[in-house]
Order: sequence, then structure tokens, then C-alpha cells
Amino acid sequence: MDRTVIIGTRGSELALWQANFVKDSLAAINITAELKIIKTQGDRILNLSFDKLEGKGFFTKELEEELLAGTIDIAVHSHKDLPTENPPGLIIAAVSEREDPAELLLILKDVVDVRQKLSVKFGGLVGTSSNRRKAQLLAIRPDLEIDELRGNVPTRIGKLRDEKYDAIMLAKAGVTRLGIDLSEFHVEELTATEFIPAPAQGALAIQIRESNTELYEVLQALHHPDVAEELGLERGVLKMFGGGCHLPLGVYCRKDDGKYQVFTSKADAGDQFPDRYFIESDTLDGVAEKIVDRFAKDRKFPAKVFISRDISATSYFRKALEKHKIEIEARSLIRTVPVITKFDSYILKNIDWVFFTSKNAVEYFFKLSPQFPKKVKFGVMGAGSEDMLRRNGHFADFVGESNDTADVAADFAALANGTTILFPGADNPMRSIQQGLSAETKIIDLPVYETVLEEEVEPTGADVVVFTSPSNVEAYFADNLLEPGQKVIAIGKSTGKKFDEMGVKYTLPFSPDEVGLAEAVFGI
Repeated sequence: MDRTVIIGTRGSELALWQANFVKDSLAAINITAELKIIKTQGDRILNLSFDKLEGKGFFTKELEEELLAGTIDIAVHSHKDLPTENPPGLIIAAVSEREDPAELLLILKDVVDVRQKLSVKFGGLVGTSSNRRKAQLLAIRPDLEIDELRGNVPTRIGKLRDEKYDAIMLAKAGVTRLGIDLSEFHVEELTATEFIPAPAQGALAIQIRESNTELYEVLQALHHPDVAEELGLERGVLKMFGGGCHLPLGVYCRKDDGKYQVFTSKADAGDQFPDRYFIESDTLDGVAEKIVDRFAKDRKFPAKVFISRDISATSYFRKALEKHKIEIEARSLIRTVPVITKFDSYILKNIDWVFFTSKNAVEYFFKLSPQFPKKVKFGVMGAGSEDMLRRNGHFADFVGESNDTADVAADFAALANGTTILFPGADNPMRSIQQGLSAETKIIDLPVYETVLEEEVEPTGADVVVFTSPSNVEAYFADNLLEPGQKVIAIGKSTGKKFDEMGVKYTLPFSPDEVGLAEAVFGI
């Protein structure tokens, strides 16, 4: 092009970073551009929450008006801020690469409580203006107080620094782009699969006039069609739900090992418990429709779910099922008993890591009152073990979140190979993690408990049966068979292998925790 391209942008630091990113990307292909700052409704009205602002496009409408008027050539948006339909005459010409769409929970260090999930003290005040974040936060921590938080990223962080909140939640992408130092806070990073982001979070949208075909062709050099495909699914779901920024909806689509994985969280309001759904597919054809159908008001749920472990009255899984009046039959089919009552803490002298493959291992190890002569790191398998470690006053330095222990072993080995690692656990462990470590790694197995199968296990007539370990499968099917029509959910591939041996079809949750279990039941 032989003229300067005018880029319209909001005036916040993050918006200017985004616009300058596009300007620099154009310069790299020999296109000259300059910025024009435009104030939007979302910038002017800071005393109201998003659900009280009228209409949609709080941060985009004014930019689109100038684009239509021809006073700018490009509007650069955070893609998640855009309404699901372009105004007539405008198109999205390109989307950027996607920054990590994870969320960050920034916490004042003097209110951190390791024994609480997410590390915020009991009853803490958390700032966020998003109903989506509010619903998911309260599902995990119903004791928290949520208060409105508006302003650009530095302004929000400043309000936390001034102790107007105990914690605030921000998108990781904005903090990363601005290069903000967060060392003064305790930071909990919540991945996009555990805390589902807004549709299109982390990506930029480059909007132009539909008639400007010359500029469209130029911008294809900046376009990432693989990202656009995934964002198209997320925004398609948002459109089908008829929502905007105020809707408590999270949708995240990614491609993993050749398959599309889509995670959805939706509540009716910010203070209501959200439902979650996970789907994996070879193609995105019809996926949005399947997701919306799962959240239909008239859909039928199983009447009763059996799970082979005790479930507390406040557990996420119980709340997710009771919301839909699903009866829960929770009883463990095994018992665990200690195999040692004390040990010489001298064994900990040269330990670099302690790794727990179950919450039982954590519980029985800390009953021994271990004394650590030096700082050690802790690794755990799954959220249940992480929660138990927190209850004993320690953060996990590594959390294995995959159902496949081989994947967890590989990830852990990348951190811990060549060190000395203590593995407290069962008296006859599977040693899946140990087998993935290098020969120069020193491994110490410490049996702290053993598993005893219950005798004469009663059958269940539940519509869905959930088995939490291979031992529970063995205990149940020693005396019982599946009833016609019963659906099976297995936590972890080792549990699933038991059903493979039996020739029984089962569902494997994406994550081996209570959230993954709730997703699996919701998907049946």
C-alpha cells in the first residue's frame, strides 16, 4: 500500500500495546501505520458493572463507528470484547496468535492461607467485574466475598496494592503483554482447562471495512487461521446462548494430539453454581450445537450416581450433582491402614523432592510428623493430593493433572531428574512415576499405608457408577455385576484398564478430580 494506514485504538496501556503490536507487525511487511486513540463507553463509565451497561460492545462500538465513517482503516480489539456479530459493512480480517488464556489470582501476601484452595484467606474479598469469574470462583470457594473491580490493568493492580481487596483476578495475557512485575503479590495461576476463560480470551481481532479488499489481502500475512477456527467455535457457542460480556459463560477450544478439546462453563447468574461440560472431537462440525444442547433447560439427568469413596457435604462434586437433584450414593469399598507409626527423619536429610501419588499418601505421611532439615519441593498427582497437601500446610511445586501417569511422569522428570526423591505411598505401589525417571535419579520408596478390600460389597442400582481406583473395582466386582443400562466412569487410566480387561465401556474424565467427575456426569 502506498499510504499510511490509520489504526484506531482505546487509550489504555494494554490497548496501546495491542495497537502498537499490529503497527509493528505491519512495519515488518513494509506497511506504514499510525495510531488514533478513541474513547469508548466502557472507558467513560467506570461506576457500573458490565451487566448494568446498556447494549453490547462497551469497548468496541465507538471504534466501529469511526471505522464505518472512514476516519480509521483498522480497529484493534481484544477479541473477547467484540459482540458475536460484526456491524454491516465490517469484517474481522485477521486474528493474532493467542496468548496463554489462563487467569491469574493476585493475592496480598499477608492474607495468603495455604490451607485454603486458591490460597485466599477464608472469607477474603476478591475483586472482579466478570460474572463468569464470579460464578467459577464461588463454585470453588463459596466463602469468598466478590466485589466489583473496574479500570485498566495497572489501575486494578493499584487498587489491590492499596489493600482495597484481598485479591483480584486478571487475564494472564494482559499482564504478560505489559510485562508487569507481580513479585509483591502471591500469584495463583489457573489454567484454561481448570478455570475456563471467556470466549476468544488472549487473542487480538483486526477489524476493517468489508469493502477494503486491498487491506484485507495485506492483513492475511498477520492472520492465524488455526486460531481463528478455535475462536470461531468459542464465539459460536456464545452467539447461540445469546450472550455478551455479562453472561457467566466460559468456553475454551484447543487442538491436542489431533483432536479438538472444548471446555464449557455456564451459570444462569454470577452468584449461581455453574455447570461444566467437556467434549473431544475429530472435527468441530456440530460441536457448538452439542454443547448448547447439553445445557438445555429440559435435558434429563441420571436419577442416582454411585461413587466409590466418601464425599463431603461441601465437595464440588456433591454440589454439582445436587444442583440437578441427582441422588448420590457415596461409599468406599476399601479401607486404608497405616503400615508404620514412626520413622527416622534422618531419611529426609538429603531429600530434594517428596512426591505423593494419592491423598492417602499425603495424609499418612504427615501423620508421622516429618521434620525437614532443609527446604524440599513437593510433587503431587492430581487436585485431591494437592488439596490434602495444602491442609498440611504446604504448597505443591508440581501438580500432575493428566489422567495418563506416563504424561505426568514425563513432566515431572523434566523437573526432577538427577535429584533425590522420596515417594511415600502404598505398600505395593504401581511405581508409574518412578519408572519415568532417569537412572541417575535417586528414588526412595517409603510405604506408609496399605489397602484392604471390604468384604461382601453390596451392589448399587445407580444409573451411573463411578470408580475411583483399581482396588475399588476389584472390591465391587468380586461379588457384583453391572446392571443393564448402568454407565461407568473411571478415574485414571489405571482404573480404566480394569474395565478394559472386563470388556466394559466406560468414560474417562478429562481431569482426575471432582471437577472432571462433574463434567463426566454432565456429559452422560
